[in-house]
Amino acid sequence: DPINLEILIDHLEGAGYQTVSAMDGGEAWGRLEQEPDRFDAVLLDRMMPVMNGMEVLAKIKANGALDFLPVIMQTAAGSPEEVRQGIEAGAFYYLTKPFTKEVVLAIVRAAVRDYAKVKALHRELAEQTRIFLCLDSAQFHFRTMEEAHILSLLLANACPDPGRVVLGLTELMVNAIEHGNLQITYEEKSRLQAEGAMDTELTRRLSLPEFAQKNAQIAFLRNEKTIEFTITDQGVGFDWTQYLDMSPDRGFATHGRGIALARALSFDSIEYQGVGNQLMCVVALP
Repeated sequence: DPINLEILIDHLEGAGYQTVSAMDGGEAWGRLEQEPDRFDAVLLDRMMPVMNGMEVLAKIKANGALDFLPVIMQTAAGSPEEVRQGIEAGAFYYLTKPFTKEVVLAIVRAAVRDYAKVKALHRELAEQTRIFLCLDSAQFHFRTMEEAHILSLLLANACPDPGRVVLGLTELMVNAIEHGNLQITYEEKSRLQAEGAMDTELTRRLSLPEFAQKNAQIAFLRNEKTIEFTITDQGVGFDWTQYLDMSPDRGFATHGRGIALARALSFDSIEYQGVGNQLMCVVALP
């Protein structure tokens, strides 16, 4: 749809994004395949000539240079089943036509932000020593986002494919702090992100007496066939069942994908225990 494409370009370039457009799925895939490092997010229409959005998505996810690239699927059909199909295929961000400028920019901003985190983690991984490949078991405590970040890099490097594992470890360790120890709810995070106040609130809560002594813990265990990470926080737990898989409604949200992404991209299994303040993540060894 040339008109819809022009509207999207106007919205995005007006907000400072550089865009590259394609008139059909074949052209889109050709550009991605030729320059896999050029793009920070891809907006696909489910219905496109030559190659439809789901076909392009499948090629993206099968390409090792593109598998972490966020895909935003546009569709005129916002049925939960169609959205679920896209999520299962690897499109974790969704726009239903007709959409407003504000919605487009919010979803694109979230996708670009998330991918920037992935790229930064991968750059930092390359600078880390792989000495932790010799690690058999260990236990660490962490309290702050910085500590979680440092540990996720070190422990990911104990795995055969650290680039795969580091995103999931980071997401789940951050969850242990944000939603576990500091008790920030999903709704509160939505509001804080919209206000640009998330970092300020994290700093504030970490300094409060009721949270100041709370730590999270990560245990590492290398077995013959697996590596196990067990993450425990001191929160009251939560209903984790609704977050293991991406629900269709969260495809339209600006956050809430971390657990599902970790399960889909980083680990061979994730199992929550008890009230939800402890989980085990498993990486299968080759």
